[in-house]
Amino acid sequence: MFITAASGPLIYHKFFMPNRLVCCSRLLRTLALSVYVAVLVAPARTETKKILVENGDAVLLQELRSVSADARIVPVTKQNVMSEIGDADAFIGNITPEEVRAGKKLKWVQVMGAGVEQVLFMSGGNDLRDSNIVLTNNKIVQGPEIADHAMAMLLALSRDLPSFWANKQTETWQPRPYKGIELNGRTAVIIGLGGIGNQIATRAWGFGMSVIAVDPEDKPFSPFVKKIVKPEQLDAVLPEADVVFISAPHTPESHKMVGPREFDLMKTGAYFIAVSRGGIYDLNSLVKALDSKRIAGAGVDVMDPEPLPKGHALWKFPNAIVTPHIAGRSDKDHARMVGTAKENLSRFLDGRPLLNVVNKQKGY
Repeated sequence: MFITAASGPLIYHKFFMPNRLVCCSRLLRTLALSVYVAVLVAPARTETKKILVENGDAVLLQELRSVSADARIVPVTKQNVMSEIGDADAFIGNITPEEVRAGKKLKWVQVMGAGVEQVLFMSGGNDLRDSNIVLTNNKIVQGPEIADHAMAMLLALSRDLPSFWANKQTETWQPRPYKGIELNGRTAVIIGLGGIGNQIATRAWGFGMSVIAVDPEDKPFSPFVKKIVKPEQLDAVLPEADVVFISAPHTPESHKMVGPREFDLMKTGAYFIAVSRGGIYDLNSLVKALDSKRIAGAGVDVMDPEPLPKGHALWKFPNAIVTPHIAGRSDKDHARMVGTAKENLSRFLDGRPLLNVVNKQKGY
């Protein structure tokens, strides 16, 4: 039978309402089951994790503590780290082999910078490398400012700005002679096509340069890179370079890979820019190349040793720009570095895969 219009403005079939109730009931049961399953499969934080932070500044400590109440953030120094590390679950900072051996519960180490050589092959031991501890770093996040710094040094040299700075000190107006170099159509050889190298390649391409990269890994296609060669082919591409950028990580394989022979292979008038690690090139060979006028100029933010000693020959060259390992600093880098540490802390507490995991055997 039907419900008449007198009973209301709508007319329903006698079987409609029961069917609708059945459908709603099934839907509710399905939703309830979905929520139940989600609760079952969601990772549970079952215990508080002890996280040591080496020489952490107040801002970093506050940011890390804001991630979760399940993390007990403990600032440590060299004076008290050994008394705290025995029951620690993770360590943020540059850990030593002795600390690795004492950290029986350690599962994760986060390095705040991009380079990891100080905790691996230059640490004095292989304890971290040979352990099951996951090592993460801050690769890529400092790429923009380091690439900016590299290009700033190249532009300063190619436009001969150091000469004008010297003239400014004596209030000398001297427009001629001028030896400015145009970058458009020149060739850049970038040693290390990682987080920094890719950013340099983008900028160099933007200035009209042809980019050749040197890297041990197989890299995906990039519209900014003309070709990529392996380190064994470095000698073949160096004579093409109008500028050589050093942006590789420091590993046993890359240690002093640019030495006397490599500087001799560079074309006369080339520029040399180093912004990743000073151990990748031989400093004395660079001085010889500048002194013999083999190369037109150099910009180095990294060198071996650091700090560059007073009285060192590199200081005397007017066409050598020396900055004190600050290429990775900017108004934005700290927030990105802290952001990586916070995200990895959250993932560690949840048991999820971490970001920027380092291949400890390769060193990057």
